[in-house]
Formats: sequence, structure tokens, C-alpha cells
Amino acid sequence: MSKLAINGGSKVREKPFPDWPIFDEQELKLLTEVLNSGKWWRGAYSSVELGGGIVSGRSKVEEFEEKFSAHHKAKYAVATSHGSDALDIAIKALGVGPGDEVIVPPYTFVATATSVLHNNAIPIFVDIHPDTYNLDPNKIEEAITDRTKAIIPVHFGGALADMGRINQIAKKYNIRVIEDAAHAHGVEWENGKMAGTFGDIGMFSFQQSKNMAAGEGGIVITNDEELYSLCFSYHHYGREKGRPWYEIHRLGWNFRMTEFQGAVLIPQLGRLERLNAKRTENAKYLTNKLSQIDGLVPLTVDSRIFKPSYYLYIFKYNKNAFKEIPRDVFIKALNSEGIPITQGYDFPIYKNPLFLTKNFSNNQCPVNCSYFSKDINYSSFEEKCPVSEKACNEEALWLTQNLFIGNKNDINDICDAIWKIIENLDELLKIS
Repeated sequence: MSKLAINGGSKVREKPFPDWPIFDEQELKLLTEVLNSGKWWRGAYSSVELGGGIVSGRSKVEEFEEKFSAHHKAKYAVATSHGSDALDIAIKALGVGPGDEVIVPPYTFVATATSVLHNNAIPIFVDIHPDTYNLDPNKIEEAITDRTKAIIPVHFGGALADMGRINQIAKKYNIRVIEDAAHAHGVEWENGKMAGTFGDIGMFSFQQSKNMAAGEGGIVITNDEELYSLCFSYHHYGREKGRPWYEIHRLGWNFRMTEFQGAVLIPQLGRLERLNAKRTENAKYLTNKLSQIDGLVPLTVDSRIFKPSYYLYIFKYNKNAFKEIPRDVFIKALNSEGIPITQGYDFPIYKNPLFLTKNFSNNQCPVNCSYFSKDINYSSFEEKCPVSEKACNEEALWLTQNLFIGNKNDINDICDAIWKIIENLDELLKIS
């Protein structure tokens, strides 16, 4: 009789892991307030609204911006409708445009790179570090040219990139830094400095899977008043604070966050620290358990990260320790045991058809525009990014953050399922 669930045996875990997103009466109360107010967008609280005059009440979005920036020890914040919008305005505010190059990692969500394209600039991919899957500072300088305008390190999975070294390189070459902290809500370095405040601008996402969720949403934070003013203007059609409503100063977008999103995010922020602490506690417990298993190696989390977020718990699979059983078979076996584990990205960003065909616009801008005046072959990055290739093709395993907001029994089930597979490798080998 088969022992493994993939072959008809009983599962290690029958019940689901904790649901996400979490909400309670706090969200319901604030959403009801917005609904009943009839003021569903932040512009409804402007004294220069269409009819003029002073409007009573206070914007939930503005309140959230103040609370989020204070929590992350930043002076300013601009909330947006999506995380990718936050990237767009951050890049624009730093003056990145046609002919400019921006260094990005290839192992992240595509928006990190497409936001560069949206500003008619060129994404240049630099490989990740094998221990952290964050942008490798050792590879950055060889990618810098006289066109490099910015670097976008990603705090992947919620572990801070090596911002000390990245900032040193940026300062040396007079390059701006945008932190993609979409995974790093509330992450704190040992000196009390928070994710999003190491570079010129930081951005976060509130898409439903994130550690703070509003379905969609984003925010930029900065300590630079001029950058804040530009970000606010770009997200608000090019308006400027304190100026007449129909006076437009620059080409902007409508990237405003709705009052409903702001209402949801205020209590989401209120429980962030407690849930991040629970994720960290359970992640450390799992790391200790996995240390007893050959062939499974968790990514390194820098000891100087005082408070990580564990948006993703990532560990590496070495099939040599599992009788050469392919990773996809190992994943299917764990899924069958009731463990929702995935391989993550199927391929690095540069292997998307968008980049291989350079299908960026009808006339192939920004690559073939006169400001750039050179060609770029995105298929060539395969040779330059072997760590990203290996992560996608062979070794990465992802567990999502909601698996870590329960208790240690949940983590024990993950480990029990892994040990069950290890003890029955010969059975699994027959279907691999």
C-alpha cells in the first residue's frame, strides 16, 4: 500500500493553513464610515474642490499616510492606487527618462522592470546573491555605464538588501536609489532604520497577498521634501498642493488611493508588528528544523535585520540529496500532503516575451529611440545571471507568509510532510 499521498496514501495535513487577508470589526467600522460619508476619494476633503469652500472631516488616506510614514520613520508619504503606481512616480520624481538606464534584479515581480519602461528608460538586469536572492552588490559596478541613472534593489521576501554597499556604489557614481520594499512592511535594521528609508525613495505594495493588504494599493516614502512634492504631483494629475484645482504643473497620472483602501489599511498597519513578530518566530522555528535535513537550505537572513517580515520563506532544494528527484516532483508530493509550497518564478524577468521581443510600444521605444541610440539583447542576460537562472530552474522553494501566522503545529506539519517524503524516496522515485 502506498504511503505517500501523491500515490493515494493519507495526507499529513487535511485542514487549511490560516486564511489571508485578516480583517475584523476595525475594517468594517472604518469602511462603513467612508461609505456613509459620501466622500469616497481623498479629493473630497480638499478646500479647493469643485464647489470651493471648506469640507468637514478628514481623509482616511491622509491619515494612513501619516501613520505609515511615522511607523517607518520617514517624513513624507504618498499613497497610490497600486504598488506599481508607486514605482512609476518614484522613478519619474528622480528624473529618470528617455535614454537612461536603471539597474534592477531579474528575480522579482515584473513591475520592478516595467515601471522603468513606463518612464521610457531601459532596465538593465544584475544578478542576485546566491545566499539571499537579493541584488548582488558585487555585480553592480560592471553594469554601470554613463547612462545609468538609478538602482532599484528589491528587499525580496522581506529581507533587506545590502543597502550599505549599494548606497556606497550609488554615491560613487552619482546614481539615485529607489527601494522596492513591496515585501518589506515594517522591516527594521539593527540601528532602528526602516525599510524604504535607506535610498532616496522607498515604495511598498498593499496587494492582497502582502503583509498589509487592501486588495490593491501602494505607497512611497521619503525624507526629501522636494521628492515628496513631485511624487504627490505626479500621482494627482500634475497638481500641486495649495494651488488652484484646475492648475496643472506637469504631466501626471491619476494614481490616487481611494478612501476605502485607506480605511482598510489603517487597522492593517495596527496589527503589522504583531503579525510580523509571529511570522519571524515561526520562520526561525522552521529554519532550526530544516537545519537537520540535508539538501534543504534556507536563504540567509542578515543578522543585522532586527525585524524581518517573512513575506516569503524561501529555501533551496538540492536534488542530489533526494536521489536526483526533480524539484517539481518534490513540490507535487508536498502539495499532495497538504503543504502549499511552490517553486516561485518560472523564469527571470528578462525571459518574458515582453523583453525577448522588446514589445514595449508601437515604435519599439524606449530601446530604439534617438536618446538611447544603441541596441540591447535581453536574451544575453541568461549568461550574466546564473544565480537567477538556477533559482528559477532548479532550487527555489517558496512558502507564503500566511503559513507563518498560526502556531508551531502548522510548522510541524510542514516538517512532517518533508520527512515523510524523505523516508519514502524510493516510492517517489518511481514516478519522477
